[in-house]
Amino acid sequence: MGPDSGAEPGLTGGPAEEAIGNAAFVLALRARGLRDRAVLRAMERVPRARFAPPEHADLARRDLALPLPCGAVMTAPGTVARMLALLSVEPGQRVLEIGTGSGYVTALLAELGAAVTSLERYAALAEAARGRISPDAPVAVRQADGLAEAGEGPYDRVLVNGAVGALNPGWIAALAPAGRLVAGLGAPGGCRLTLYRHAPEGCETGPPARLAGLVPGRALAL
Repeated sequence: MGPDSGAEPGLTGGPAEEAIGNAAFVLALRARGLRDRAVLRAMERVPRARFAPPEHADLARRDLALPLPCGAVMTAPGTVARMLALLSVEPGQRVLEIGTGSGYVTALLAELGAAVTSLERYAALAEAARGRISPDAPVAVRQADGLAEAGEGPYDRVLVNGAVGALNPGWIAALAPAGRLVAGLGAPGGCRLTLYRHAPEGCETGPPARLAGLVPGRALAL
Protein backbone atom coordinates (compact mmCIF):
# COMPACT_ATOMS: atom_id res chain seq x y z
CA MET A 1 0.00 0.00 0.00
CA GLY A 2 1.39 3.45 -0.94
CA PRO A 3 1.69 6.31 1.53
CA ASP A 4 -1.37 8.05 0.11
CA SER A 5 -3.68 5.04 -0.22
CA GLY A 6 -5.98 3.01 1.94
CA ALA A 7 -7.85 3.68 5.16
CA GLU A 8 -6.47 5.79 7.96
CA PRO A 9 -5.59 3.41 10.80
CA GLY A 10 -6.03 4.42 14.39
CA LEU A 11 -8.44 7.32 13.99
CA THR A 12 -11.25 5.48 15.74
CA GLY A 13 -9.29 2.76 17.58
CA GLY A 14 -7.58 2.77 20.96
CA PRO A 15 -4.09 3.98 21.92
CA ALA A 16 -2.35 0.97 20.38
CA GLU A 17 -4.08 1.45 17.03
CA GLU A 18 -3.32 5.15 17.11
CA ALA A 19 0.36 4.49 17.83
CA ILE A 20 0.52 2.07 14.91
CA GLY A 21 -1.17 4.59 12.64
CA ASN A 22 1.20 7.37 13.70
CA ALA A 23 4.22 5.15 13.10
CA ALA A 24 2.92 4.28 9.62
CA PHE A 25 2.40 7.98 8.94
CA VAL A 26 6.05 8.70 9.77
CA LEU A 27 7.26 5.74 7.68
CA ALA A 28 5.32 7.15 4.72
CA LEU A 29 7.09 10.49 5.16
CA ARG A 30 10.44 8.71 5.33
CA ALA A 31 9.58 6.98 2.07
CA ARG A 32 9.30 10.45 0.54
CA GLY A 33 12.89 11.22 1.48
CA LEU A 34 12.29 13.04 4.77
CA ARG A 35 15.03 12.07 7.21
CA ASP A 36 15.21 14.62 10.06
CA ARG A 37 14.82 12.35 13.11
CA ALA A 38 13.74 15.05 15.57
CA VAL A 39 11.06 16.34 13.21
CA LEU A 40 9.75 12.86 12.40
CA ARG A 41 9.69 11.96 16.09
CA ALA A 42 7.64 15.09 16.82
CA MET A 43 5.25 14.26 13.99
CA GLU A 44 4.78 10.76 15.40
CA ARG A 45 3.97 12.16 18.84
CA VAL A 46 1.62 14.95 17.73
CA PRO A 47 -1.38 13.43 15.90
CA ARG A 48 -2.33 15.55 12.90
CA ALA A 49 -5.90 14.25 13.10
CA ARG A 50 -6.37 16.17 16.36
CA PHE A 51 -5.85 19.43 14.44
CA ALA A 52 -7.63 18.59 11.19
CA PRO A 53 -11.27 19.60 10.65
CA PRO A 54 -13.52 16.68 11.74
CA GLU A 55 -14.88 16.23 8.23
CA HIS A 56 -11.33 15.69 6.93
CA ALA A 57 -9.86 13.74 9.86
CA ASP A 58 -9.78 10.56 7.75
CA LEU A 59 -7.24 12.30 5.48
CA ALA A 60 -5.00 13.55 8.27
CA ARG A 61 -2.31 10.91 7.77
CA ARG A 62 -2.02 11.50 4.04
CA ASP A 63 0.42 13.97 2.53
CA LEU A 64 -2.33 16.39 1.59
CA ALA A 65 -3.15 20.00 2.36
CA LEU A 66 -6.56 20.28 4.05
CA PRO A 67 -9.05 23.18 4.03
CA LEU A 68 -9.60 25.09 7.27
CA PRO A 69 -12.27 27.61 8.27
CA CYS A 70 -11.84 31.25 7.20
CA GLY A 71 -10.40 30.13 3.86
CA ALA A 72 -7.14 29.01 5.48
CA VAL A 73 -5.23 25.85 4.59
CA MET A 74 -3.57 23.16 6.69
CA THR A 75 -0.23 22.62 4.95
CA ALA A 76 0.61 19.11 3.71
CA PRO A 77 2.74 17.25 6.29
CA GLY A 78 5.58 16.61 3.84
CA THR A 79 5.98 20.35 3.33
CA VAL A 80 5.73 20.93 7.08
CA ALA A 81 8.51 18.39 7.67
CA ARG A 82 10.77 20.07 5.11
CA MET A 83 10.17 23.51 6.62
CA LEU A 84 10.91 22.28 10.13
CA ALA A 85 14.06 20.49 8.95
CA LEU A 86 15.31 23.75 7.40
CA LEU A 87 14.39 25.65 10.57
CA SER A 88 16.52 23.26 12.67
CA VAL A 89 14.91 24.05 16.02
CA GLU A 90 16.86 23.27 19.17
CA PRO A 91 15.33 22.83 22.65
CA GLY A 92 14.97 26.05 24.60
CA GLN A 93 14.92 28.33 21.57
CA ARG A 94 12.39 31.12 21.06
CA VAL A 95 10.37 30.76 17.86
CA LEU A 96 8.12 33.28 16.14
CA GLU A 97 5.49 31.61 13.96
CA ILE A 98 3.58 33.62 11.38
CA GLY A 99 0.23 31.97 10.65
CA THR A 100 -1.07 29.64 13.35
CA GLY A 101 -3.76 28.01 11.23
CA SER A 102 -4.93 24.82 12.92
CA GLY A 103 -2.14 24.95 15.52
CA TYR A 104 -0.55 21.72 14.24
CA VAL A 105 2.81 23.25 13.35
CA THR A 106 2.72 25.26 16.58
CA ALA A 107 2.33 22.03 18.55
CA LEU A 108 5.18 20.43 16.59
CA LEU A 109 7.46 23.37 17.43
CA ALA A 110 6.60 22.97 21.10
CA GLU A 111 7.25 19.22 20.86
CA LEU A 112 10.70 20.07 19.46
CA GLY A 113 11.35 22.01 22.67
CA ALA A 114 10.73 25.57 21.49
CA ALA A 115 8.94 28.40 23.27
CA VAL A 116 6.54 29.64 20.59
CA THR A 117 4.86 32.96 19.91
CA SER A 118 2.34 32.34 17.12
CA LEU A 119 0.49 35.12 15.28
CA GLU A 120 -2.81 34.43 13.50
CA ARG A 121 -4.95 37.04 11.70
CA TYR A 122 -8.25 35.20 12.35
CA ALA A 123 -9.57 35.23 15.92
CA ALA A 124 -11.62 32.06 15.30
CA LEU A 125 -8.55 30.10 14.17
CA ALA A 126 -6.44 31.43 17.03
CA GLU A 127 -9.06 30.44 19.60
CA ALA A 128 -9.53 26.97 18.11
CA ALA A 129 -5.76 26.39 18.01
CA ARG A 130 -5.43 27.31 21.69
CA GLY A 131 -8.03 24.66 22.49
CA ARG A 132 -6.11 21.95 20.63
CA ILE A 133 -2.63 22.71 21.96
CA SER A 134 -1.72 21.32 25.38
CA PRO A 135 -2.14 23.99 28.07
CA ASP A 136 1.25 22.95 29.44
CA ALA A 137 3.03 23.73 26.16
CA PRO A 138 5.21 26.89 26.13
CA VAL A 139 3.01 28.50 23.48
CA ALA A 140 1.34 31.91 23.16
CA VAL A 141 -1.15 32.25 20.30
CA ARG A 142 -2.18 35.84 19.52
CA GLN A 143 -4.50 37.36 16.98
CA ALA A 144 -2.30 39.75 15.02
CA ASP A 145 -1.27 40.74 11.52
CA GLY A 146 1.90 38.70 11.17
CA LEU A 147 2.83 40.61 8.02
CA ALA A 148 2.99 43.84 10.01
CA GLU A 149 3.95 42.70 13.52
CA ALA A 150 6.87 40.63 14.72
CA GLY A 151 6.22 40.25 18.43
CA GLU A 152 8.94 40.93 20.96
CA GLY A 153 12.26 39.63 19.67
CA PRO A 154 14.89 38.62 19.33
CA TYR A 155 13.86 35.15 18.19
CA ASP A 156 16.18 32.25 17.51
CA ARG A 157 13.90 31.05 14.74
CA VAL A 158 11.14 32.56 12.60
CA LEU A 159 8.77 30.29 10.67
CA VAL A 160 6.44 31.77 8.07
CA ASN A 161 3.61 29.34 7.31
CA GLY A 162 2.80 30.56 3.83
CA ALA A 163 4.01 32.06 0.59
CA VAL A 164 5.18 35.67 0.43
CA GLY A 165 6.66 37.78 -2.34
CA ALA A 166 9.43 39.10 -0.13
CA LEU A 167 10.69 38.66 3.42
CA ASN A 168 9.26 41.22 5.81
CA PRO A 169 12.00 43.51 7.22
CA GLY A 170 10.30 43.24 10.63
CA TRP A 171 10.87 39.49 10.69
CA ILE A 172 14.52 39.95 9.83
CA ALA A 173 14.92 42.63 12.50
CA ALA A 174 13.37 40.29 15.07
CA LEU A 175 15.79 37.48 14.21
CA ALA A 176 18.70 36.86 16.58
CA PRO A 177 22.23 37.22 15.11
CA ALA A 178 22.66 33.45 14.69
CA GLY A 179 18.98 32.83 13.90
CA ARG A 180 17.24 31.11 11.02
CA LEU A 181 14.10 32.19 9.15
CA VAL A 182 12.15 29.85 6.87
CA ALA A 183 9.40 30.95 4.49
CA GLY A 184 7.87 30.12 1.14
CA LEU A 185 9.22 32.74 -1.24
CA GLY A 186 7.28 33.31 -4.44
CA ALA A 187 3.74 32.96 -5.71
CA PRO A 188 1.13 31.02 -3.71
CA GLY A 189 0.98 27.40 -4.78
CA GLY A 190 4.33 27.58 -6.56
CA CYS A 191 6.86 29.05 -4.18
CA ARG A 192 10.23 27.74 -3.01
CA LEU A 193 11.16 27.07 0.58
CA THR A 194 13.78 29.64 1.52
CA LEU A 195 16.17 29.76 4.45
CA TYR A 196 17.37 33.20 5.53
CA ARG A 197 20.30 33.86 7.84
CA HIS A 198 22.00 37.14 8.56
CA ALA A 199 25.05 38.01 6.44
CA PRO A 200 27.19 36.54 5.08
CA GLU A 201 24.81 33.62 4.38
CA GLY A 202 21.71 35.58 3.31
CA CYS A 203 18.99 33.63 1.48
CA GLU A 204 19.36 30.00 0.42
CA THR A 205 16.72 28.65 -1.94
CA GLY A 206 15.34 25.21 -1.20
CA PRO A 207 12.85 22.86 -2.86
CA PRO A 208 9.57 23.96 -4.47
CA ALA A 209 6.49 23.86 -2.27
CA ARG A 210 2.75 24.39 -2.47
CA LEU A 211 1.86 26.93 0.21
CA ALA A 212 -1.11 29.24 0.53
CA GLY A 213 -0.40 32.95 0.27
CA LEU A 214 -0.44 34.98 3.48
CA VAL A 215 -3.18 37.61 3.69
CA PRO A 216 -2.32 41.01 5.19
CA GLY A 217 -4.32 42.66 7.95
CA ARG A 218 -6.01 41.53 11.11
CA ALA A 219 -9.44 40.04 10.39
CA LEU A 220 -12.23 42.03 11.98
CA ALA A 221 -15.20 39.71 11.43
CA LEU A 222 -13.80 36.18 11.91
